[in-house]
Amino acid sequence: MLLNDVADTSVAVAEVSGRLAKIRTLSECLRRAGPDEAPVVTSYLSGELRQRRTGLGYAALREMPPPASEAGLDVLEVDAEFAELAQLSGPGSTTRRRERFRALLTRATPAEQRLLAGLVSGELRQGASDGVLTEAVAVAADLDPAEVRRAVTVAGALVPVAGAVLAEGAAGLAAFRLTVGSPVRPMLAAPAADIDEALTRTGEAAVEWKLDGVRVQIHRRGRDVTVYSRTLDDITAQVPEIVEAALALPVESVVLDGETIALDRDGRPLPFQRTSARVSSRTAVERARQEVPLAVYVFDCLHLDGTDLIGELGPRRWAAMAGVVPEAHVVPRVVTAEPDEARAFFDRALARGHEGVIVKSLSAPYEAGRRGAGWLKVKPRHTLDLVVLAAEWGHGRRRGWLSNLHLGARDPAGDYGPEGGYVMLGKTFKGLTDAMLDWQTRRLQELAEGSTQQPVVSVRPELLVEVAFDGVQTSPRYPAGMALRFARVLRHRTDKPPAEADTVGAVHAILRPAGTTP
Repeated sequence: MLLNDVADTSVAVAEVSGRLAKIRTLSECLRRAGPDEAPVVTSYLSGELRQRRTGLGYAALREMPPPASEAGLDVLEVDAEFAELAQLSGPGSTTRRRERFRALLTRATPAEQRLLAGLVSGELRQGASDGVLTEAVAVAADLDPAEVRRAVTVAGALVPVAGAVLAEGAAGLAAFRLTVGSPVRPMLAAPAADIDEALTRTGEAAVEWKLDGVRVQIHRRGRDVTVYSRTLDDITAQVPEIVEAALALPVESVVLDGETIALDRDGRPLPFQRTSARVSSRTAVERARQEVPLAVYVFDCLHLDGTDLIGELGPRRWAAMAGVVPEAHVVPRVVTAEPDEARAFFDRALARGHEGVIVKSLSAPYEAGRRGAGWLKVKPRHTLDLVVLAAEWGHGRRRGWLSNLHLGARDPAGDYGPEGGYVMLGKTFKGLTDAMLDWQTRRLQELAEGSTQQPVVSVRPELLVEVAFDGVQTSPRYPAGMALRFARVLRHRTDKPPAEADTVGAVHAILRPAGTTP
């Protein structure tokens, strides 16, 4: 199968808005893929390379060569080339990797170049979500979408399921059963604006604390325990506290979903980076444990003593969990249909230093890897008006636009630089529509200080943007020692002068509210 077929499908999917039209377009492409090609094609249509790390990034996309006039790349050939690029190592490997990738790009048509750039950068925006692509696989294989979703749940990924069912049909589903010791993709929560919106969508629901920790999936069979991260990496050796907690349970076999988090002496969460660094540490684990001990909290049970619960509704799963997990290790929860009660619970979660709450429908099954309507996250939304200090030229679909914005807060006292200057807090390209990108590219070129041909264009600090973000974290990368988390642009504030930008002090107040200590 030619890569151009996949590239044309990607363009076609991006150009249609209806879910059914997207599914039809994707399924037609998948039917044309051979058994060996199906996993590669599915992966590319999902916007991901099969090789999780290739060593390629934005730098490899700065100067795209002229495209080929005719299609000639085969999907298996391209997949094999990326596999070889991922294996390159040693002195000069970065240069060799970029040269080989550039040689691949010279053989690619314009549509293929767009696809390859999107796969490398992770910015292939085509509207083919996991849910849409899963249904397309089901249609292509002539199977019940619910059965394909179940298989994806226990497989932990769509690609192997697609390969099996497109090659073998219904018989390919038989290989995908929940197995203790094999991770499944975690169910995800979609955002909701507030408690009222969430309860309107779910009705009576379980409302749980949303912890700012690291997602963990705990598997135990007998005395064997394995702990997986959200990305399904085995982190067992790094989290001995979780292993001990799992071995203390009165069970023979169990699969639990939860979070691990580092707490201070008062039981309040430490900054997320402390938890993340502790979980990531592979050396001196016992010393790290003494310095930053981890607590574990469970909120779901997918398997218990030989019985699979993944297809059961929430109350059944939670009852099974409560029967074997001590209350001290269960995420606090209240079941209610009353907004006032849920808001009070939300306020208590925030007062304890947590992110917010998850509102979970009582009639929702566990849908792995999906941000469905069954789980909704509610967090306080912070906004700031910040100054654009620089912008980076985009890649892939955003090629030709100044996209990634460098954001700064006003520093009136000159604590981090010249008095009255600005201090950088991070970057973001999220939230920008095509119309916003087009306007800001023209405006920032007018404000440019120096050449606009460089990858990063410095600009006079005159354009304000209103930015929403989930919180502030400590960061050694920036002069003020802090950075915004999950920042996204809401709008350009052309109505405000730069003198009205929010100050670095306002950001400090979000990082450390009144009454807390560093």
